[in-house]
Amino acid sequence: MLGLSYLWTGSINGVKLQVWATWLFYAVLVDLGDAVADELSLPFDRISLEMIYRGLYHFSVANDKGNADHPIKYFAAKENQDLGVVKALRKPVTKLNLSPFFAPT
Repeated sequence: MLGLSYLWTGSINGVKLQVWATWLFYAVLVDLGDAVADELSLPFDRISLEMIYRGLYHFSVANDKGNADHPIKYFAAKENQDLGVVKALRKPVTKLNLSPFFAPT
């Protein structure tokens, strides 16, 4: 997601710089996701970091137009729920019992 699968250079210093920059950006992304979760009063695991990463473009466009000034408020706003920042709840996984003596009740 963050582009670390491709190295920009072959030098050891360039690789270290790319790894550290990616790690630093990921830490900022996690912090932003945690702040959005706090704003929405949701647990952190309900927030999609990938969709926050993709939504940063939309925030920057809205910021340039003067429609948004704070990323946390932008991602938590009801009108921006279509960005998919909050993960949908899934049904619990039911275990399939394949034993030969199982009799459903």
